[in-house]
Amino acid sequence: MTALVIGPDRHGFSVVIVNGRVSLRVPPDAEFLPCPDGEIAPGAVNAHTHLYSGLAPYGIPPASPRPENFIQILERLWWRLDRALDGPSLAAAATDYIAHALLSGTTTLVDHHESPNLIPGSLGILADACERLGMRGLLCYGATERNFGRDEAQQGLDECRRVAPTALVRPLVGLHAGFTVSDDTIREAGSLARELGTVLHVHLAEDVADVEDARRRGHAGPLQRLEALDALPPGSILAHGVHLLASEVQRADRLGCWLVHNPRSNEGNGVGYAANLGASSRVALGTDGWPADMAAERAALERLATQNGDTMAAGRLEAGYRLIAERFAAPPQPLAPRALGDVVVRENGLVRHVVVNGRVVVRDGHLTGGDLTVINAHAHRQAGRLWMRMEQL
Repeated sequence: MTALVIGPDRHGFSVVIVNGRVSLRVPPDAEFLPCPDGEIAPGAVNAHTHLYSGLAPYGIPPASPRPENFIQILERLWWRLDRALDGPSLAAAATDYIAHALLSGTTTLVDHHESPNLIPGSLGILADACERLGMRGLLCYGATERNFGRDEAQQGLDECRRVAPTALVRPLVGLHAGFTVSDDTIREAGSLARELGTVLHVHLAEDVADVEDARRRGHAGPLQRLEALDALPPGSILAHGVHLLASEVQRADRLGCWLVHNPRSNEGNGVGYAANLGASSRVALGTDGWPADMAAERAALERLATQNGDTMAAGRLEAGYRLIAERFAAPPQPLAPRALGDVVVRENGLVRHVVVNGRVVVRDGHLTGGDLTVINAHAHRQAGRLWMRMEQL
């Protein structure tokens, strides 16, 4: 049995974690993590991101020629990056991204991965990085047909099947987006999710192109297509939803799906503001590959919500706790008895300690599972290799 007592903090609050879950009992052999000048809070959840983008801050080459729309951004930048990934660059990206996420107080990442020339074994690389540094993660491969057709999609679904559940890691089933897959792939993804006892994770209505594609295929929109093909087990995670109608958001809510708002990415890609997400009570906050500093993401949400007259955007960061609790069979209220043992201690607003599953992963502002200077230096070297391969595509 492993036991940790965090606190008391400056408010006199303490949290006991036994075998990775919050407990009311203090075992006699418990370790103590004092924080008399700190404030205890739940760790933050990033409900949609891309670990493969972790090297982007190290000088990713701009898309050329300059994109004029969202699909061109994908084709000229992100789809070139994911095709260029190999094992060392993916490991470096994931490690660097996770390290900075933990140091910002983020304790869970819901990842959506793609590396078309490195499908088998790719999620194992991400799982290893999570386990090594102590990050809680939901992992999937975003199956697609955009490069090599149905065989590529099948390999992606097979990779989702390989994720072994652990105390920190759980599998999801991924699709890139409806406009890059056939009906058969969507059906197979839904079937696999039910077989594995998990849910679908997919980009949905991020751009109007996804809506137009679904209509060309005879559906009212991409949500209706996924529902018609029986691919939305309750709890499925629908990233973006920028171009969903309020009635469609309400339908997703009734189906028990989660929507994930990614305000910085939506703004950066020029796809619009997800104004109708307030029609659901199940909306979490993600970064879509931007750094996993969730305080910065929430600040962006507050700014953009004000600009767009959205009065329903509060509480999206906190909703991530409920999303994660569903996948780890935990109570939805963080820091309650039997809740996940994921805790952040801040002093003067700065992250001092981070605990994930009862393990101290950041102590006194430093990673316990790696050296940030070494991680950053390695990431910088791998980034240079990755940019060279991108230029050759």
